[in-house]
Amino acid sequence: MDTLIKKRIPVAAFATVVFAYAAAVGAYDLVISNGRVMDPETGLDKVLNVGITGDQIAKISEEPLSGDRVIDASGKVVAPGFIDPHLHGNSPMAYKLALRDGLTTAMDLEYGTLGSAVTEWYEAREGKTQLNFGTASSHELARSLVLDGVRAIDVSEAAISRTGGDGWALGAPTESELDAILQEIDRGLAAGAVALGSTVGYMPGVSAREMYEAQKVAAHRGRVSSVHTRHTPGTETTVPNGVQEVMANAAALEAPLMVMHFNNPGWELVQDLILGMRDAGLNVWGEIYPYAAGSTTLNAVFLKPEFWIEELGNRYEDTLFDPQTNSFFTEESYHEMMAKDPARGIVIYKMSAETIPHWLRMEGITMGSDGMPISSSFDWNTPYNALPNGHPRTAGARGRTLRIAREEGIPLMHVLAAMSYRPAKHLGATGLAAMDVRGRLQESMIADIVVFDPETVTDNATYAQGMLPTTGIDFVLVSGTVTVDEGRVRSKVAAGKAIRFEVDSE
Repeated sequence: MDTLIKKRIPVAAFATVVFAYAAAVGAYDLVISNGRVMDPETGLDKVLNVGITGDQIAKISEEPLSGDRVIDASGKVVAPGFIDPHLHGNSPMAYKLALRDGLTTAMDLEYGTLGSAVTEWYEAREGKTQLNFGTASSHELARSLVLDGVRAIDVSEAAISRTGGDGWALGAPTESELDAILQEIDRGLAAGAVALGSTVGYMPGVSAREMYEAQKVAAHRGRVSSVHTRHTPGTETTVPNGVQEVMANAAALEAPLMVMHFNNPGWELVQDLILGMRDAGLNVWGEIYPYAAGSTTLNAVFLKPEFWIEELGNRYEDTLFDPQTNSFFTEESYHEMMAKDPARGIVIYKMSAETIPHWLRMEGITMGSDGMPISSSFDWNTPYNALPNGHPRTAGARGRTLRIAREEGIPLMHVLAAMSYRPAKHLGATGLAAMDVRGRLQESMIADIVVFDPETVTDNATYAQGMLPTTGIDFVLVSGTVTVDEGRVRSKVAAGKAIRFEVDSE
C-alpha cells in the first residue's frame, strides 16, 4: 500500500482499490515531470518523473505521475540540491542570492559561531530561514572571547572581534587560558554544532599543541575539524606544510578532517595527500572554489607588507583589490585604509585562472563557495545591483562551476557530486543524520532539489559587479517546498531546517 495517500475512504473492503487508484492518478503534492534525473550516488541519469509528498521524494518513475502541481522539466536537469559547507553569508539577503545559485543547504564550517552562542544562533533561524542552515563551533571566536574579552557571535560580527584586540590572532594563551578556549569550543559542539571551525591560517599565535588540542576536542565528539590551514595563502612548500599539520593530528586522533579551499600554491600535493589519507581509511576531504582570486578582510595577518610583499614577492598593485572602489591598493593606500577600516572586505588575486578546470576535475573534490557575508541591514527586496560590491563567489560559485564544466567538457555528474553528494557523504559519515538523507536524488530522501537548464545555466557575477545572481536555475525545492519558482525566489516561504547534531544535555 502507498502510505503517501492523503485521502482514504473508511471502508476496508475498498481500501486496496482506493490506494492503487490514488497512486496512479494523484498521490503527490508535487510532480517534476520529464526531467533528466541525475543522482551522483547511484549514477542514475535518465529522463524520469519525480513525485514529492511533504518533504520527501516519494516516487521516481518512468510512468507519468499526477500531483497537486506539476512542473514540466523537459530539457532540464533534476538534481540533488546543492550543499555548501563554507558559506559565511547567513543573512536573508545572502541566502536569497545562494538560492538563485541552486543552494539548498548553507553551513559556515570554517569561521563558525561562538560556542556559547550556538544555541541562540540556531534558535534565531528556526522557522524563519529559506535554506537549511548549520554552523561550526568557532576556534577564532573562542580565542577572541578568552584573550581579548570580546564576545562576537559569528562572522557577521567579525569586524568587532577582529578590531577589538589582537589576542585572537597573535596571543599565546597560558595553560588556563587554553583550557578556557577549549571549553568554549566544546560548549558549541555540545550544543549541536556540526564541526570545529578553525581559521588557524589567520592566527599565528596558535601553537602546534593548541591546534592538536582543538582537533582533539572535536574528535572526542566525533566531529570534523574544518580548517583554513596555516600558511594559507603561501608557497608550494608552506601551504602543504600547513595541511600536513592538521592531517597528522587527524591521523593520530583517527578523526575526520576537511581541508578548506586548498586552491592555492601546492594544491597538487595537497590533493595527493587527501587521497592517500582516504586510502588509509580516514574520512578526510578537501574543497575548492572556482575562482583565481580569494577574499578576506584587509587586516589579515598574511597581507602585511613584510609577508605579502617582502616574503612572497607580491605587489599590492597587482593583487590586492578593493571591490568598493574597483581599484587596486598601493602600499600607501593599504596603510591609509588599515588606519580607517581594517576589517574592510577585499579581493586577493593569487592564482592563475588556467588552473580552475584542473581543480574541478580532481578526484573526489567538493566545492565550497566561501561566500562572503551580506549585512542583515539590507531588506530582502533590495535590488541585487544595489548591494555593496564583493567577491563574485558570493553570488555565482555554483553557476560558474556548471558553466566551466560545460565549456571544458568536465562530466556534469562529477561536478554535481562535488556540490551535493560528496559533502553529504563525508558529513554523514561523522554521524550527522541530516546529511544521510540529503545530497541524493532517490526515493525516501528529503526533497531538496534543483532544476536547471544545463545548456544555459551561468554565473553573472563579476569582480566589478559581484552581486548579480546566477541565471538558468529555474526551480529550487527546500524540504519539498518550491522556494525558487521559475527563477524567482519566493518571499513568503521559509522551509529551511537546522542541520545539527543532537544537543548534549549533560
